[in-house]
Amino acid sequence: MKLLYGVQGTGNGHISRARAMARALAGYDVEVDFVFSGRPAERYFDMSPFGDYRTFTGMSFVSRDGKIDMLATARHNRFTQLRRDIRQLDVSGYDKVISDFEPISAWAARRQGVPSVAISHQAAFSHAVPKHGETLINRIIMRYFAPTDYAIGLHWYHFNQPILPPIIDSTPVDKTVASPDSERAVLVYLPFESLSAVSELLLRFSQPFICFHPEVNAPYQRENLTLMPLGKESFHTALHQCQGVIANGGFELPSEALSLGKKLLLKPLSGQFEQLSNVATLSQLGLAHSMDSLNASAVREWLQAPAVGAIGYPDVAQALAEWLVKGELSQTRSLFHHLWAQVDYPETVEESILDFNRSSMRMDLHPLRLQRLIR
Repeated sequence: MKLLYGVQGTGNGHISRARAMARALAGYDVEVDFVFSGRPAERYFDMSPFGDYRTFTGMSFVSRDGKIDMLATARHNRFTQLRRDIRQLDVSGYDKVISDFEPISAWAARRQGVPSVAISHQAAFSHAVPKHGETLINRIIMRYFAPTDYAIGLHWYHFNQPILPPIIDSTPVDKTVASPDSERAVLVYLPFESLSAVSELLLRFSQPFICFHPEVNAPYQRENLTLMPLGKESFHTALHQCQGVIANGGFELPSEALSLGKKLLLKPLSGQFEQLSNVATLSQLGLAHSMDSLNASAVREWLQAPAVGAIGYPDVAQALAEWLVKGELSQTRSLFHHLWAQVDYPETVEESILDFNRSSMRMDLHPLRLQRLIR
């Protein structure tokens, strides 16, 4: 079997999921080629699991000071090049095309009649999951940005919908590499905010922070801040060792943090429907704190709050790899039930989840209800 795996490169979470899937697929007699789009080729890092991968310009959103800049986004994206790449990408030699919200591979598969599968958090929004700040434009983007024949959506809770738990990057870390303050430190990853604004906020505290930011080119110390350039190994180690995470409202980083029992403070990218929905959902489920701006009072309150405990998620990547190799793409019900039955929420948030269910009038935590739904 030969697969083409397209990955949206604008966020590191998409790439993290793809790494987990690459490891899982490596255990089968399957050849996988990877394509990435959405950022310049020179800005990808730690890409060895993907072999001889290819990159395309693709499409991406431009943000400034924590907000989506729609005018700059329109100017930045080269739609003529996008159409050309879709036409020129030959997928006829593949048995399936997988897309993690990557448009070139998805549209090429549609044009050439090759079966395609979406595996992404974005695919969950085609179902009745919580949505905040959704507009007509958002619905159009979610539906047509990277269309596929089959779709597997990923989310933190099932919401009585045919979606799966998150794919967690289970790469082992070297626990001997630790600073004296590593267990007290807070990991900060706010790439859509300016480094100066983030630093100004964090310098108000005596708390040690480890801040990863794309504007940092080499590690350095500034009072209570350890400033770090982006890097998978150093970031993953800091995530495992820290006491909590301050981040934007993506999907993969909060998923990994929750699986490790790290408390979360999230600031969504203003104007980004997915991030607004993510942060609101986690707040309502009692799994994270939130702030609408870089707010010192919100940080101070969160630092004093306890962690909620770890969520036990199953090996979703391994289950999906087996499902893809078997080729029964329409057979997903047993997959949904099997994986959600293994999810273990901490007792401290079960009441919040039940309250969320009651308020929505369409969710039920009981596994028998889920089993009836997916049969």
